[in-house]
Amino acid sequence: MTPTFDKIHLKFKFNGITFNHDELQEVAYSLVKEGEAFEKVAGNFLLDWLDSKDYVLVSTSGTTGLPKMIKLKKKHMVNSAIMTGNYFKINPGDTALHCLPSRYISGKMMLVRAMILGLELDMVAPTLYPAYDDQKHYDFSAMIPLQLKNSISRIDNIKTLIVGGASVSKPLIETIQKLKTQVYETFGMTETISHIAAKKLNHNTSNSKAFEVLPNVRISKNDNDCLVIEAPKLSPTTVITNDLIDLISESQFEILGRYDNMINSGGVKVFPELIELKLQDLIEPRFFVASENDSDLGQKVILVLESETTEIDKEVFSLLEKHEAPKVIYNIPKFIETETGKLQRKKILDVVLS
Repeated sequence: MTPTFDKIHLKFKFNGITFNHDELQEVAYSLVKEGEAFEKVAGNFLLDWLDSKDYVLVSTSGTTGLPKMIKLKKKHMVNSAIMTGNYFKINPGDTALHCLPSRYISGKMMLVRAMILGLELDMVAPTLYPAYDDQKHYDFSAMIPLQLKNSISRIDNIKTLIVGGASVSKPLIETIQKLKTQVYETFGMTETISHIAAKKLNHNTSNSKAFEVLPNVRISKNDNDCLVIEAPKLSPTTVITNDLIDLISESQFEILGRYDNMINSGGVKVFPELIELKLQDLIEPRFFVASENDSDLGQKVILVLESETTEIDKEVFSLLEKHEAPKVIYNIPKFIETETGKLQRKKILDVVLS
């Protein structure tokens, strides 16, 4: 029987206890009334999910602009949960750890997957150092890269881990190679109801850097070389992204950067993310590459450091092409981030360029 949003799987458990639809509503009310801040957010979503409406309102992350509320059909969220379950071979009765903020789609979908797929879900506070039981086996979990980094020494009890919300750095990828945990980076957005593609980061015999789309997802690119997603089971409309891609095949793609980050410097197109890849092992503090207006070039490349100073060894730029080398270095003591760990580049630039 095909799952529907108004039914709770018989094998679903929340923090070790089985609940039916009505009992889970009572739990949700209790979380909203008496729970900690993260529990109140989860409780409010559960109440929205368990009501009679066929949709929920979800906030986008606000990575590239102001957060906005969009309407998602519950049947599409059910479809997303099933697609994830099939792709990662998640079965009824499997254990799952929920340590993401339930405010955003990634956290909401952990709750939906548990209710629809029949998972035994443990929810802990969504901190950067998740305080989960590392002596208990978990079949499935999701984290942001910084949570994974902070949990490296105690994460072998998780069988399959998906990582999203921000790109996974090369040093972190190197660190996880010997973990027993199967780690996947995911790609998606609120509009596609969490991830629509994944790539394996360790135990990867093919060494492929490409994302592979989930079943029933079609991809292409437009005239700007941006990813176009058609997933009728997840969205009634075609999703046109700002992600510049190299289309490897009808089911695989590599991300080059974001179209809205692209720099036109003296008529040459420069992609900040590609420069960052070249520099990521050479600059100690966190950083990103951006641009500012220039009277001669139109735009010039700049480097922004999360540091008290702008002092770095300029020799690191010797690996870059002439048009890629930053013309100016700025610093800010602490980067501004979203709740899920994404850098809010525009807000940071507003600070350093003001």
